[in-house]
Amino acid sequence: MTENCDLPTLPALDAATAAYVRLHRDDDVERLALSPGEAAGVDLHLALQEIEGRQRLGRKVPSWAAVEGLRLPPRLALEQCSGEAAALYKARLAHSLLPRGGSMADLTGGLGVDFAAQARLFESCTYVERRAELCALARHNLPLLGLARARVACAAAEDYLAAMEPVDWLFLDPSRRDEAGRKTVLLADCRPDVSELAPLLLEKGRYVLVKLSPMLDAADAVRRLPSVAGVHVVAHGGECKELLLLLSRGHEGEPLVTCADGQRLFSFRPAEEQAATPAQAATLRRYLYEPGPALLKAGALKLTAVRFGLAKLHPNSHLYTSDALVGDFPGRTFLVEGVYGFSKKELRRFAANCPRANLTLRNFPGTTADLRRRLRLKEGGDRYCFATTLADGGKVLIVCRKVKG
Repeated sequence: MTENCDLPTLPALDAATAAYVRLHRDDDVERLALSPGEAAGVDLHLALQEIEGRQRLGRKVPSWAAVEGLRLPPRLALEQCSGEAAALYKARLAHSLLPRGGSMADLTGGLGVDFAAQARLFESCTYVERRAELCALARHNLPLLGLARARVACAAAEDYLAAMEPVDWLFLDPSRRDEAGRKTVLLADCRPDVSELAPLLLEKGRYVLVKLSPMLDAADAVRRLPSVAGVHVVAHGGECKELLLLLSRGHEGEPLVTCADGQRLFSFRPAEEQAATPAQAATLRRYLYEPGPALLKAGALKLTAVRFGLAKLHPNSHLYTSDALVGDFPGRTFLVEGVYGFSKKELRRFAANCPRANLTLRNFPGTTADLRRRLRLKEGGDRYCFATTLADGGKVLIVCRKVKG
């Protein structure tokens, strides 16, 4: 159902253009653009947009890429949309709080990846987007994705919010680009400004989920927003992808912070991290542990050691060690092969035993590039080298191999 019918008509894929897209769907777009002679009778601009879009979509949202007939937007909307894993995480979060569904609205619909993942859970669902061209895409794509019942509203988030009826679940992903197209990360620089809308959001939504830049200071955002019940730091593929704040009408007290990396979840209250007193390692033991990006972003650095029974190498190093292997650690686990100091003798021994490794600095002065040059260490291979500081202040190089699993 389309609440605003004054939407642009999507440019049609004529038979020649559609055939060209099917033929070249896996080809290099830049090469195709340089060979216009092969595209006689084809709307080449539209064809290349469709080919590039489907290729990008295949990497970010594989289930969408398999749907025939979807129409795709210019590159920017594809760059800004959530990946499939992150979208499904939001859907699972919504289901955990509202297992019986109800009503929902996405106030910043965009390409619709987040909306489609969450809307399947609700009897009533509304996609809201201020850009008419994206609303036209949603009107075309949502029925193909099994969401023919979804309403599409072309409106600014603030305007729709002011007039809408209350719902059980509100989602919004404020734009993090300024008028010049530059990325922004501060809460007040996003549009719409959630800090200004928060009272009305909580009036209109039983739960409100806000997606923010992973570069944002989560603690500062919590201080600026009312009724924050949860902070979710979502990582995938070795990097932080999203910072989500869950607002719950009437919530008081500390939020529950959840670090999510694949199937691994680590939840805690900020007071638990402040009170945690991890053991300090007098010496390096058999295994080394590096916390994942979600833990690092959330600041769960002492409590992680306590919960998993690990010893910290140094209060500021954020690396842990143990004699026995700890399973299901929310990060990377390594088997230690050698530890080297920085005397000339130790560095010669290091060079002889470790000519190539993946180098990481943790609580260590300088840069990775400078230290790699100093050590004459080649990059890559299946060995890892951590330059860090131990509890006694000593600087060391730890050579290890990643434990599979």
